[in-house]
Amino acid sequence: MSLGVYPQTLSAITSGKRGMNIPLSIKAEEALGLEEGFFMTLQVFYDIKEEKHKQQINRHPDLSKIRRVIFWDTPIEKIDWENQKRPVIKRIFERGNQLEKEEITRFYGKQTIAEILSKEGDQTFH
Repeated sequence: MSLGVYPQTLSAITSGKRGMNIPLSIKAEEALGLEEGFFMTLQVFYDIKEEKHKQQINRHPDLSKIRRVIFWDTPIEKIDWENQKRPVIKRIFERGNQLEKEEITRFYGKQTIAEILSKEGDQTFH
């Protein structure tokens, strides 16, 4: 209350539902005797962590569109989609259905698919 902020506001910030702002950061740092910029630094680290999490989601195709049976020999969650793109593309285009081929094409891009399949001598990509 000495900061002139509702407890709900502080609760929302500490639970990650709301971000810290500069005016509140300055007030809180002064009240607690902390170094200037302490709370904003924490906020930036939190924002970076959240952004990395969002980017991680986009680092693999939509797995709901790919049957696990296609990758019977390995857990689909453990596939390194970037480093294993050649065998992934080859397998999907050999054994996958149209939806799976479309998802892999969306994920890697038409040019990458065409390059890999042309090197493999596979003409099933159009």
